[in-house]
Amino acid sequence: MARNLTEVFKVLVPVQDIKPKNFAELARKAVIEEIAAGCVLFKRGEQDGRTVYVLEGEVELQPESGPAQLVAAGTEAARYPLAHHQPRRLSASAKTGVKLLRIDSALLDLLLTWDQSAGCVVSEIQADAEADGDWMTRMLQSKAFLKVPPVNIQTMFMQMEAIPVRAGEVVIRQGDVGDFYYIISQGRGKVTRRSSDQRETTLAELSVGDSFGEEALISEAPRNATVTMLTDGALMRLSKAHFIALLREPLLNWVSFEQAVSLVQAGACWLDVRTEAEHQNQSLPGSINIPLWMLRIRASGLDINRKYIAYCDTGSRSASAAFLLSERGFDVHVLQGGLVGLRPTGI
Repeated sequence: MARNLTEVFKVLVPVQDIKPKNFAELARKAVIEEIAAGCVLFKRGEQDGRTVYVLEGEVELQPESGPAQLVAAGTEAARYPLAHHQPRRLSASAKTGVKLLRIDSALLDLLLTWDQSAGCVVSEIQADAEADGDWMTRMLQSKAFLKVPPVNIQTMFMQMEAIPVRAGEVVIRQGDVGDFYYIISQGRGKVTRRSSDQRETTLAELSVGDSFGEEALISEAPRNATVTMLTDGALMRLSKAHFIALLREPLLNWVSFEQAVSLVQAGACWLDVRTEAEHQNQSLPGSINIPLWMLRIRASGLDINRKYIAYCDTGSRSASAAFLLSERGFDVHVLQGGLVGLRPTGI
Protein backbone atom coordinates (compact mmCIF):
# COMPACT_ATOMS: atom_id res chain seq x y z
CA MET A 1 0.00 0.00 0.00
CA ALA A 2 2.84 2.41 0.85
CA ARG A 3 4.35 1.84 -2.62
CA ASN A 4 0.99 2.47 -4.31
CA LEU A 5 0.48 5.61 -2.24
CA THR A 6 3.90 6.88 -3.25
CA GLU A 7 2.75 6.85 -6.88
CA VAL A 8 -0.49 8.58 -5.90
CA PHE A 9 1.37 11.24 -3.91
CA LYS A 10 3.35 12.27 -7.01
CA VAL A 11 0.25 13.79 -8.66
CA LEU A 12 -1.55 15.29 -5.66
CA VAL A 13 -1.29 18.98 -4.83
CA PRO A 14 0.45 20.03 -2.57
CA VAL A 15 1.59 16.53 -1.51
CA GLN A 16 3.76 16.24 -4.63
CA ASP A 17 5.96 19.06 -3.29
CA ILE A 18 7.10 16.96 -0.33
CA LYS A 19 10.46 15.30 -0.83
CA PRO A 20 9.98 11.67 -1.93
CA LYS A 21 12.01 10.40 1.03
CA ASN A 22 9.25 11.74 3.31
CA PHE A 23 6.42 10.01 1.45
CA ALA A 24 6.82 6.96 3.69
CA GLU A 25 6.10 9.01 6.82
CA LEU A 26 3.01 10.50 5.21
CA ALA A 27 1.84 7.11 3.92
CA ARG A 28 2.20 5.62 7.40
CA LYS A 29 -0.28 8.15 8.80
CA ALA A 30 -2.62 8.33 5.79
CA VAL A 31 -6.02 6.58 5.80
CA ILE A 32 -7.83 5.14 2.76
CA GLU A 33 -11.59 4.70 3.08
CA GLU A 34 -14.27 3.22 0.86
CA ILE A 35 -17.59 5.08 1.11
CA ALA A 36 -20.94 3.92 -0.30
CA ALA A 37 -22.97 6.07 -2.70
CA GLY A 38 -25.15 8.62 -0.93
CA CYS A 39 -23.07 8.79 2.24
CA VAL A 40 -21.95 12.17 3.61
CA LEU A 41 -18.17 12.71 3.68
CA PHE A 42 -18.25 15.94 5.67
CA LYS A 43 -20.64 18.82 6.32
CA ARG A 44 -20.32 22.54 5.87
CA GLY A 45 -19.00 24.14 9.07
CA GLU A 46 -17.15 21.04 10.28
CA GLN A 47 -13.49 21.21 11.26
CA ASP A 48 -11.84 17.79 11.11
CA GLY A 49 -8.17 18.65 10.49
CA ARG A 50 -8.00 16.32 7.47
CA THR A 51 -6.95 16.89 3.87
CA VAL A 52 -9.17 14.70 1.67
CA TYR A 53 -8.67 13.49 -1.93
CA VAL A 54 -10.97 11.34 -4.10
CA LEU A 55 -9.08 8.36 -5.59
CA GLU A 56 -12.01 6.47 -7.16
CA GLY A 57 -15.59 7.42 -8.00
CA GLU A 58 -17.38 10.78 -7.92
CA VAL A 59 -17.96 13.24 -5.09
CA GLU A 60 -20.60 15.97 -5.03
CA LEU A 61 -19.69 19.27 -3.33
CA GLN A 62 -22.69 21.35 -2.25
CA PRO A 63 -22.36 25.05 -1.27
CA GLU A 64 -24.84 26.81 1.01
CA SER A 65 -26.62 28.07 -2.10
CA GLY A 66 -26.19 27.50 -5.80
CA PRO A 67 -25.42 24.45 -7.94
CA ALA A 68 -23.40 21.47 -6.73
CA GLN A 69 -19.94 20.72 -8.10
CA LEU A 70 -18.95 17.22 -9.18
CA VAL A 71 -15.37 16.00 -8.66
CA ALA A 72 -14.46 12.74 -10.41
CA ALA A 73 -11.35 10.68 -9.69
CA GLY A 74 -8.64 11.00 -12.31
CA THR A 75 -9.59 14.53 -13.36
CA GLU A 76 -7.52 17.68 -12.82
CA ALA A 77 -9.86 18.75 -10.01
CA ALA A 78 -9.19 15.48 -8.16
CA ARG A 79 -5.50 16.38 -7.85
CA TYR A 80 -6.52 19.00 -5.28
CA PRO A 81 -8.04 18.51 -1.80
CA LEU A 82 -11.82 18.44 -1.54
CA ALA A 83 -13.17 21.72 -0.06
CA HIS A 84 -9.92 22.10 1.85
CA HIS A 85 -10.86 25.16 3.96
CA GLN A 86 -11.34 24.68 7.70
CA PRO A 87 -14.07 24.97 8.88
CA ARG A 88 -15.53 23.40 5.73
CA ARG A 89 -17.26 25.87 3.41
CA LEU A 90 -18.98 23.11 1.43
CA SER A 91 -20.68 19.82 2.22
CA ALA A 92 -19.54 16.67 0.42
CA SER A 93 -21.31 13.40 -0.33
CA ALA A 94 -20.52 10.33 -2.42
CA LYS A 95 -22.27 10.54 -5.80
CA THR A 96 -21.10 6.98 -6.49
CA GLY A 97 -19.16 4.52 -4.40
CA VAL A 98 -15.85 6.27 -3.72
CA LYS A 99 -12.39 5.61 -2.39
CA LEU A 100 -10.94 8.49 -0.37
CA LEU A 101 -7.48 9.38 0.90
CA ARG A 102 -7.44 11.25 4.21
CA ILE A 103 -4.23 12.89 5.44
CA ASP A 104 -3.62 14.68 8.73
CA SER A 105 -3.45 18.36 7.68
CA ALA A 106 -1.04 19.31 10.48
CA LEU A 107 1.43 16.58 9.47
CA LEU A 108 1.18 17.58 5.81
CA ASP A 109 1.77 21.23 6.71
CA LEU A 110 4.73 20.27 8.91
CA LEU A 111 6.43 18.23 6.18
CA LEU A 112 5.86 20.97 3.61
CA THR A 113 7.24 23.60 5.97
CA TRP A 114 10.33 21.59 6.78
CA ASP A 115 11.03 20.59 3.21
CA GLN A 116 10.97 24.23 2.20
CA SER A 117 13.27 25.40 5.00
CA ALA A 118 16.79 24.50 6.12
CA GLY A 119 17.02 21.11 4.42
CA CYS A 120 20.00 19.41 6.07
CA VAL A 121 18.90 20.40 9.58
CA VAL A 122 15.34 19.24 8.88
CA SER A 123 16.59 15.84 7.69
CA GLU A 124 18.52 15.36 10.92
CA ILE A 125 15.48 16.32 13.02
CA GLN A 126 13.28 13.87 11.12
CA ALA A 127 15.85 11.12 11.60
CA ASP A 128 15.90 11.84 15.33
CA ALA A 129 12.10 11.77 15.47
CA GLU A 130 12.02 8.43 13.67
CA ALA A 131 14.48 6.97 16.15
CA ASP A 132 12.86 8.37 19.29
CA GLY A 133 9.27 7.46 18.51
CA ASP A 134 5.82 8.81 19.21
CA TRP A 135 6.63 11.46 21.83
CA MET A 136 8.84 13.42 19.46
CA THR A 137 6.55 12.97 16.45
CA ARG A 138 3.56 14.18 18.45
CA MET A 139 5.45 17.18 19.78
CA LEU A 140 6.71 18.20 16.35
CA GLN A 141 3.22 17.96 14.85
CA SER A 142 2.11 20.74 17.19
CA LYS A 143 1.35 23.85 15.14
CA ALA A 144 3.42 25.84 17.61
CA PHE A 145 6.63 24.21 16.39
CA LEU A 146 6.05 25.50 12.85
CA LYS A 147 7.13 28.86 14.28
CA VAL A 148 10.39 27.52 15.69
CA PRO A 149 13.45 27.54 13.39
CA PRO A 150 14.57 23.98 12.57
CA VAL A 151 18.05 24.67 13.93
CA ASN A 152 16.48 25.61 17.31
CA ILE A 153 14.56 22.33 17.38
CA GLN A 154 17.67 20.34 16.57
CA THR A 155 19.61 22.12 19.31
CA MET A 156 16.76 21.54 21.75
CA PHE A 157 16.90 17.78 21.13
CA MET A 158 20.66 17.79 21.63
CA GLN A 159 20.32 19.62 24.97
CA MET A 160 17.52 17.47 26.38
CA GLU A 161 18.20 15.05 29.20
CA ALA A 162 16.32 11.77 29.65
CA ILE A 163 15.24 10.87 33.20
CA PRO A 164 13.33 7.81 34.48
CA VAL A 165 10.31 8.35 36.76
CA ARG A 166 8.15 6.13 38.96
CA ALA A 167 4.41 6.03 39.58
CA GLY A 168 3.57 8.46 42.39
CA GLU A 169 6.72 10.53 41.90
CA VAL A 170 6.23 14.31 42.09
CA VAL A 171 8.11 15.89 39.18
CA ILE A 172 7.32 19.53 39.94
CA ARG A 173 5.61 20.89 43.04
CA GLN A 174 3.34 23.92 43.39
CA GLY A 175 5.27 26.81 44.96
CA ASP A 176 8.74 25.62 43.91
CA VAL A 177 11.09 27.61 41.70
CA GLY A 178 11.00 26.58 38.02
CA ASP A 179 14.17 25.03 36.63
CA PHE A 180 13.21 22.69 33.75
CA TYR A 181 10.72 22.26 30.90
CA TYR A 182 9.47 18.67 30.58
CA ILE A 183 8.04 16.41 27.88
CA ILE A 184 6.62 12.97 28.64
CA SER A 185 8.32 10.31 26.51
CA GLN A 186 6.81 7.32 28.34
CA GLY A 187 3.95 6.97 30.82
CA ARG A 188 1.20 9.25 32.13
CA GLY A 189 0.97 12.01 34.72
CA LYS A 190 -1.56 14.42 36.21
CA VAL A 191 -1.56 18.16 36.91
CA THR A 192 -3.09 19.26 40.23
CA ARG A 193 -3.42 22.56 42.06
CA ARG A 194 -4.01 23.14 45.78
CA SER A 195 -6.20 26.09 46.76
CA SER A 196 -5.73 28.36 49.77
CA ASP A 197 -8.04 26.09 51.80
CA GLN A 198 -5.84 23.10 50.82
CA ARG A 199 -8.40 21.52 48.51
CA GLU A 200 -6.71 19.79 45.57
CA THR A 201 -8.11 20.07 42.04
CA THR A 202 -7.00 17.95 39.08
CA LEU A 203 -6.44 20.26 36.12
CA ALA A 204 -5.35 17.79 33.45
CA GLU A 205 -3.95 14.35 32.68
CA LEU A 206 -0.78 14.15 30.60
CA SER A 207 0.36 11.42 28.22
CA VAL A 208 3.18 10.75 25.76
CA GLY A 209 4.16 13.91 23.90
CA ASP A 210 2.55 16.30 26.39
CA SER A 211 4.72 19.01 27.95
CA PHE A 212 4.61 20.91 31.22
CA GLY A 213 6.59 23.29 33.39
CA GLU A 214 6.70 26.22 30.96
CA GLU A 215 4.64 28.65 33.06
CA ALA A 216 7.22 29.23 35.79
CA LEU A 217 10.08 29.49 33.30
CA ILE A 218 8.34 32.22 31.32
CA SER A 219 6.75 34.19 34.15
CA GLU A 220 9.67 33.90 36.62
CA ALA A 221 7.03 33.02 39.23
CA PRO A 222 6.86 29.91 41.46
CA ARG A 223 5.30 26.75 40.03
CA ASN A 224 1.52 27.22 39.95
CA ALA A 225 0.68 23.51 39.95
CA THR A 226 2.01 20.07 40.85
CA VAL A 227 2.70 17.29 38.34
CA THR A 228 2.70 13.71 39.65
CA MET A 229 3.34 10.58 37.62
CA LEU A 230 0.43 8.15 37.41
CA THR A 231 2.62 5.36 35.98
CA ASP A 232 6.26 4.44 35.65
CA GLY A 233 7.78 6.19 32.66
CA ALA A 234 10.40 8.57 31.37
CA LEU A 235 10.72 12.30 30.79
CA MET A 236 12.81 14.52 28.57
CA ARG A 237 13.78 17.77 30.24
CA LEU A 238 15.29 21.02 28.99
CA SER A 239 17.00 23.55 31.23
CA LYS A 240 15.47 26.97 31.81
CA ALA A 241 18.24 28.78 29.92
CA HIS A 242 17.90 26.58 26.83
CA PHE A 243 14.11 26.72 26.97
CA ILE A 244 14.08 30.52 26.98
CA ALA A 245 16.64 30.84 24.18
CA LEU A 246 15.35 28.09 21.89
CA LEU A 247 11.57 27.94 22.44
CA ARG A 248 10.13 30.87 24.34
CA GLU A 249 11.27 33.68 22.12
CA PRO A 250 10.20 32.17 18.74
CA LEU A 251 6.75 31.30 20.10
CA LEU A 252 5.84 34.65 21.68
CA ASN A 253 4.32 37.43 19.57
CA TRP A 254 4.53 40.68 21.53
CA VAL A 255 2.34 43.63 20.45
CA SER A 256 1.95 47.21 21.62
CA PHE A 257 -1.40 48.44 22.92
CA GLU A 258 -2.03 50.26 19.63
CA GLN A 259 -1.30 47.12 17.61
CA ALA A 260 -3.50 45.07 19.94
CA VAL A 261 -6.41 47.48 19.54
CA SER A 262 -6.13 47.20 15.75
CA LEU A 263 -6.21 43.40 16.01
CA VAL A 264 -9.27 43.54 18.28
CA GLN A 265 -11.04 45.87 15.85
CA ALA A 266 -10.32 43.28 13.14
CA GLY A 267 -11.95 40.50 15.20
CA ALA A 268 -9.38 39.41 17.81
CA CYS A 269 -10.43 38.94 21.44
CA TRP A 270 -8.86 40.25 24.65
CA LEU A 271 -7.95 37.34 26.96
CA ASP A 272 -7.39 38.35 30.60
CA VAL A 273 -5.38 35.62 32.37
CA ARG A 274 -5.37 37.26 35.80
CA THR A 275 -7.54 36.09 38.68
CA GLU A 276 -11.28 36.63 38.66
CA ALA A 277 -10.98 39.28 41.38
CA GLU A 278 -8.37 41.22 39.40
CA HIS A 279 -10.54 41.05 36.29
CA GLN A 280 -13.62 42.31 38.16
CA ASN A 281 -11.65 45.20 39.63
CA GLN A 282 -10.25 46.42 36.31
CA SER A 283 -10.20 44.95 32.82
CA LEU A 284 -10.17 45.82 29.14
CA PRO A 285 -13.60 46.25 27.53
CA GLY A 286 -14.94 43.08 25.96
CA SER A 287 -12.28 40.85 27.47
CA ILE A 288 -12.90 37.28 28.57
CA ASN A 289 -11.31 36.06 31.79
CA ILE A 290 -9.56 32.69 32.15
CA PRO A 291 -7.00 32.67 34.98
CA LEU A 292 -3.66 31.21 33.90
CA TRP A 293 -3.97 28.18 36.15
CA MET A 294 -7.35 27.34 34.54
CA LEU A 295 -6.15 27.41 30.92
CA ARG A 296 -5.38 23.70 30.68
CA ILE A 297 -8.99 22.99 31.62
CA ARG A 298 -10.72 25.67 29.58
CA ALA A 299 -8.55 26.00 26.46
CA SER A 300 -10.83 23.63 24.54
CA GLY A 301 -13.67 26.12 24.98
CA LEU A 302 -11.85 28.84 23.03
CA ASP A 303 -12.40 29.36 19.30
CA ILE A 304 -9.37 27.93 17.47
CA ASN A 305 -10.16 30.14 14.46
CA ARG A 306 -10.02 33.40 16.41
CA LYS A 307 -6.98 35.49 17.35
CA TYR A 308 -6.44 36.30 21.03
CA ILE A 309 -4.54 39.09 22.78
CA ALA A 310 -3.45 37.75 26.17
CA TYR A 311 -2.80 40.25 28.94
CA CYS A 312 -2.11 40.48 32.66
CA ASP A 313 -0.59 43.24 34.82
CA THR A 314 3.01 42.98 33.62
CA GLY A 315 3.12 40.52 30.72
CA SER A 316 4.56 37.59 32.67
CA ARG A 317 1.42 35.53 33.16
CA SER A 318 0.10 36.41 29.70
CA ALA A 319 3.38 35.25 28.13
CA SER A 320 2.94 31.89 29.87
CA ALA A 321 -0.65 31.71 28.63
CA ALA A 322 0.37 32.51 25.06
CA PHE A 323 3.01 29.77 25.07
CA LEU A 324 0.57 27.20 26.41
CA LEU A 325 -2.11 28.15 23.86
CA SER A 326 0.40 28.24 20.99
CA GLU A 327 1.27 24.62 21.77
CA ARG A 328 -2.42 23.86 21.24
CA GLY A 329 -2.57 25.57 17.86
CA PHE A 330 -4.05 28.96 18.86
CA ASP A 331 -2.98 32.26 17.30
CA VAL A 332 -2.09 34.34 20.36
CA HIS A 333 -0.37 37.69 20.85
CA VAL A 334 0.89 39.13 24.15
CA LEU A 335 0.29 42.70 25.29
CA GLN A 336 3.74 44.21 25.83
CA GLY A 337 4.12 45.55 29.36
CA GLY A 338 0.63 44.45 30.43
CA LEU A 339 -1.88 46.76 32.06
CA VAL A 340 0.82 48.44 34.14
CA GLY A 341 2.27 49.80 30.90
CA LEU A 342 -1.04 51.56 30.16
CA ARG A 343 -1.08 53.61 33.33
CA PRO A 344 -1.47 56.42 34.34
CA THR A 345 -3.62 57.06 31.27
CA GLY A 346 -5.84 54.19 32.33
CA ILE A 347 -7.82 51.66 30.34
